[in-house]
Amino acid sequence: MQNTNKLLSIKNLKKYFPIAKSSVFQKEQLYVRANEEISIDIHYGETFGLVGESGCGKSTLGRTILQLYEQTAGSSIYYGRTLAEFAPSYVQKTLRNAPSMIKAYHKAKAHAEQLQKVCDEAGENATFFQIQNANLAAAEAETALQNVAKILGGFMALGNECTAGASLLLEKFKLDVKASEIRTQLFDLETDVTFYTDLLKDTKKREKAQKKLETLKARKQKLNTLLDATVKEIDGVIAKINTLKASYEGNEEFAKYEAMLDDGIDLSRLKYSEMRLLRKDIQIIFQDPYSSLNPRMTVGQIIEEGLVTHKFYKHGSPQMKEHILKVMEQCGLQDYMLHRYPHQFSGGQRQRICIARALAVNPKFIVCDECVSALDVSIQSQIINLLEELKEKQNLTYLFISHDLSVVRYISDRIGVMYLGNMVELGDADTIFKDPRHPYTIALLSSIPTTDMNALDKERIILEGNIPSPIRPPEGCKFHTRCYMACDKCKRVPPPYVEVEPGHFVACHFLDKKVDDNGNYLFDVKTATAGEDRK
Repeated sequence: MQNTNKLLSIKNLKKYFPIAKSSVFQKEQLYVRANEEISIDIHYGETFGLVGESGCGKSTLGRTILQLYEQTAGSSIYYGRTLAEFAPSYVQKTLRNAPSMIKAYHKAKAHAEQLQKVCDEAGENATFFQIQNANLAAAEAETALQNVAKILGGFMALGNECTAGASLLLEKFKLDVKASEIRTQLFDLETDVTFYTDLLKDTKKREKAQKKLETLKARKQKLNTLLDATVKEIDGVIAKINTLKASYEGNEEFAKYEAMLDDGIDLSRLKYSEMRLLRKDIQIIFQDPYSSLNPRMTVGQIIEEGLVTHKFYKHGSPQMKEHILKVMEQCGLQDYMLHRYPHQFSGGQRQRICIARALAVNPKFIVCDECVSALDVSIQSQIINLLEELKEKQNLTYLFISHDLSVVRYISDRIGVMYLGNMVELGDADTIFKDPRHPYTIALLSSIPTTDMNALDKERIILEGNIPSPIRPPEGCKFHTRCYMACDKCKRVPPPYVEVEPGHFVACHFLDKKVDDNGNYLFDVKTATAGEDRK
């Protein structure tokens, strides 16, 4: 049964790349809108497949989630660690400057409402830039709201009077961090205790080991006493917080913001140094195994680099070499390859090196960015089977990016279909293949090569034309310029992203079934009708 606990929650993510102005007289700032309003949840232990044509924003989304690209708006919440455990600086900053941050949110909200009012008054005459600026301002206001509400909760509703609640939350946060640090020290202490306990068996080193154990046990007792005292302090602060919250019972505004409290880490708000620390949790396997490996480093050095950076082992230690060889073995690489250079390997072997490099630091989440597209079909199957095997053994979570639907179907639990920066359909793998609802998804499925004699007779849907420019995307539905089922409404009104069945989301004005249980189209491909008036 699929784990429903979220590892990552992406909400209203936008990634715009600004374009340099062609002249000093150009007033409007143009953007490449690579990702637009992306909202997905990725659960522990699942493989989330992401498909679409080249240029639709798949790789950009993967890299933006990892903060290799700075996201323009939205939130990327990571639940692999708690706020207290990781202790990001933005939490303390939010709690210390709560009143001013709340003012900043209301200012951003007012600005967004003003721009939206201009668009509403203009109606159909609203320019592309007016709409774009209004949407950006609304996204920035929403981000400002989430930044405060997720940390401050219901106390945000009190405006300038939130100081008392913020002070208590800040005090609790500091104590939580202190308790987490003590538990980490106790965990490390247990490792030392085990080591010196084993050393007691050595007659020559028994006396030294005994003295060291006495020192360690004394330190352990001291840490446990300190931990108990810290936990009591936390309980006392929690009691004060609950008392303060009780005085606002029945306040609808307070309850609304209290529901926004979130213990996840917002990746977009981390400093560079903090994000660097978190890299061991979230890794990426790049598309090209040739250019993503340093040609001047051996396989051992490539895998070792992350281990030394994240302080798993010291450079040159026997334990690190043992760990590297173990990871290499898991990825199908032999011991003798340790001192070889990338140019001495085939494409499939290089991709195994890339996988070994990502796995070496024990990650929880890996973005597989078209990691088999540059390989032969026979090698693709080996790499995919390897990824599946490693996922089961190490409980990994993947974002698997590909334009090959047959590959995605094999490896994915759920699939998201992207077109021109937007998610147009999302559902579990079986649903996407058996009951596709978006015309773009149906066209992609019809293009899959097959040896099934029954499927060979089925007429293919060929999409004419190219993907429109992401700088000036079409009004209404972005797909209408190539859609074989588009109507006048599609050209004017963007379709809402709705849940047609539990877990099955579609962005289309016509949500009726388009394929029967036998995989036959419920419409005529040539006339593109689905038994209803589409005018």
